[in-house]
Amino acid sequence: MHIGHIQLANRLFAAPMAGVTDRPFRQLCKRLGAGYAVSEMVTSRKDLWASLKTSRRADHDGEAAPITVQIAGTDATMMAEAAAYNIDRGAQIIDINMGCPAKKVCNQWAGSALMRDEPLALEIAEAVVAACAPRNVPVTLKMRTGWCASERNAVRLARAAESAGIAMVTVHGRTREQGYKGAAEYDTVAAVKAALRIPVVANGDIDTPAKARAVLAATGADALMIGRAAQGRPWIFREIAHFLETGEALAPPAVLQVRDWLLVHLDDHYGLYGEASGVRSARKHIGWTVETLPGGPAFRAKMNRLETCAEQVAAVAEWFDELGEQSHLLPQANAAGAREPMLQ
Repeated sequence: MHIGHIQLANRLFAAPMAGVTDRPFRQLCKRLGAGYAVSEMVTSRKDLWASLKTSRRADHDGEAAPITVQIAGTDATMMAEAAAYNIDRGAQIIDINMGCPAKKVCNQWAGSALMRDEPLALEIAEAVVAACAPRNVPVTLKMRTGWCASERNAVRLARAAESAGIAMVTVHGRTREQGYKGAAEYDTVAAVKAALRIPVVANGDIDTPAKARAVLAATGADALMIGRAAQGRPWIFREIAHFLETGEALAPPAVLQVRDWLLVHLDDHYGLYGEASGVRSARKHIGWTVETLPGGPAFRAKMNRLETCAEQVAAVAEWFDELGEQSHLLPQANAAGAREPMLQ
């Protein structure tokens, strides 16, 4: 599969999630089978580009290609400038955020709020494509099915985006009004796929290999984007890939293999965030990994009281070593709890 001239390793994508898909997590997902991973959204506001948060989001040091940056905003000129800014810092693909349903984003008329103003949405798409075309950088778009149940305008907006030069569209199967409540629907995704010539990606509630196959069959989508299901279980990408190829379930990873993946991730994470911030922000990743495992909640509570990277690493290694003595393969976990990060 290609996005513009860029060939991808496979059709399994890691979704952009604020506070989750930083560079270390994207690297982890790519190592474990994701063919493509999108950054956390980067604001189009110049006054925030020098902030620590934005500088970390624009850090692609050592990241495997293709490097994709999602930008968010409401002004076409500012969005074009943001695209150029991120290309200068290594972006090879620019993704426009018209999918984030968070109130703090939509209240600024960014994210999925843009679906209520189709002329502005199209103006932004045209401006970003115009800024990226001379640099040979494809532009993609992530959207929802519409603003609300009575206004599902994804097909109309996707057609306009394709005409504007957008190279790929991702559709999350919920409206902005739904947030992450209820179930994703795929009829609208299928309608978008039928209407476009460019690749279309299905997103929303893809949390098992069997569900992945069912969504592909229901939508005819060219690729799948996985978000919350990858939190604490980034190996879901290789599980899905194996199932789609063979029709058989992949055996769970070994406990000590998961330990090693997590320790490498933590090392990358601390390298980006430093000691104090790194310890705090790593807690969620560790917690997601252990929360459905035997003894996981108790370990999570203990781990959350640790204050140094060294203590955190030692505790994780010891806990997984003890679990590995009880079981070679990772125990089968229950379905993940209702986590609601800000998917973009």
